[in-house]
Amino acid sequence: MRPSADLIITNARAFTADPDRPLAEAVAMQGHRLLRVGSNDEILACSSAHTRRIDGQQKTLMPGFIDSHFHLLWGSLELGDIQLREVTTGPELTDAVRAFAQEQPELPWLVGQSLSYAVLPPNLPPRRVLDAIIADRPLIIFAYDGHTAWANTAALERAGILEDARPVGPNSEIVCSVDGLASGELREAGAFNLVTDLIPPPDQARQRELLKLGLAQAAALGVTSVHNMNGDAQELAFYHELEAAGELTLRIHCPFHVKPSMDLAALQEAVAMHEACRGDKVRSHGVKFFMDGVVENYTALLLSDYADRPGQRGGALFEVEQFLTLAGQVDRWGMQMAVHCIGDGAVRRTLDAFATLQERHGRRDSRHRIEHIELLHPDDGPRFAQLGVIASFQPAHAPSGPDDPDPWRQRVPPSRWGDAFAWQTLREAGARLVFGSDWPVATPDPLVGLRAALTRQAWVEGWPDQRQTLTEALLAYTREAAYAEFQEQQKGQLKPGYLADLVLLSRDLFTTPPAEIGQVYPLLTICDGQIVHGDSI
Repeated sequence: MRPSADLIITNARAFTADPDRPLAEAVAMQGHRLLRVGSNDEILACSSAHTRRIDGQQKTLMPGFIDSHFHLLWGSLELGDIQLREVTTGPELTDAVRAFAQEQPELPWLVGQSLSYAVLPPNLPPRRVLDAIIADRPLIIFAYDGHTAWANTAALERAGILEDARPVGPNSEIVCSVDGLASGELREAGAFNLVTDLIPPPDQARQRELLKLGLAQAAALGVTSVHNMNGDAQELAFYHELEAAGELTLRIHCPFHVKPSMDLAALQEAVAMHEACRGDKVRSHGVKFFMDGVVENYTALLLSDYADRPGQRGGALFEVEQFLTLAGQVDRWGMQMAVHCIGDGAVRRTLDAFATLQERHGRRDSRHRIEHIELLHPDDGPRFAQLGVIASFQPAHAPSGPDDPDPWRQRVPPSRWGDAFAWQTLREAGARLVFGSDWPVATPDPLVGLRAALTRQAWVEGWPDQRQTLTEALLAYTREAAYAEFQEQQKGQLKPGYLADLVLLSRDLFTTPPAEIGQVYPLLTICDGQIVHGDSI
């Protein structure tokens, strides 16, 4: 007896990401798996009286987007704060903060998120600027990248750091004004956590409410899996609760976040997280390190001086031997590592460490990853393929052009711009690339990421063209992303027996001009065989 499908989608232009059958017209699903992928006739043969049928209308049908660098709970909780991503001027900032403060008079602290570095004037202490907006309640505002915060005087006084700008740990700084007082700029977690640790977190009910908003947003954008890059056992338990309640609308790979203050004993939490994962949607098989900070606030580790600060090359959160000790234990356990590396110095330090671990422990299918790679020394490009290291990029992070207000290019010497965000350079060197968003640092919309990958222009004529083809970019969001979490036999392709995670888009991507791809949106998102967005189609 021929198996009967629960749901079929026909008349589509399916990009399968399956190298054996890259294109198809239709798919059939049974339960939480794909039953068949093929022609309209082949799929219609799987239908019965109870089968739901959806017309794909000649639009792109593809595996659900896998975002390879995401911060699900962090980004979701920020949805309850002041949203500043679209703010571009001082008056707009004032209006946004004051409007939120008026709407939330009971909040003892005001927190803003995702502000551009270009909004605050460079010649004034940030606390003075924020005091002029609101002075009677503590206010802290985070840059879009989460590596810098600006606080008003009330917030600095509450934290006891206005007059006591003490050392605050590796690669962090309480920036001071000429008068010796804290200016209000706080670089990296060692500094701004002195403020944020005083802010009461939302209660469990509010966290769950905000997380469900984040999940709904991801579903609406066609995201069916995320690699969550800052997890711990408590966060993992939260996801398990949602999975048990049937409320988890995507799959989560959740590495354990290793911090510089941790010792070897603390790594047992990573093992416990891995052993706690028994369901289909929540996994944990590795750890995440931050090797450095970001270029914008001079905390990225470079091999040469910052262009606008001669003699400064940034810093690292982990010393070489400290990192080798912690990473060595993780490697001995056979677990995967993902390491945040913005600067070329951080990339080299991490590659050197991975090479040392291979010499000590032998080569294995580790699939260690380096995240971001905003600056790459040419000598280090081939080492990714040699060491089997995955290059994890976020296409929307690259400054778009001469009018982009991000100060990245002011910090890095123009002679090095050709080595920046070197997607195609690494691909041609044999590296495996995966793509993501780093939400909430950037928009979680993978279509915006696709557009950035396809339309990027070289900052200097004649320098390397880093643009991706549409197929390359789609594979980096699907099949390659599944490989990066050891799930290439389960998802990332439209293939019989694979998990039924897929998205139907509003247009045919392969006939859409690259500049218009950001206007495309999901009509239907399916995760685990269930429609999680667009049920009325």
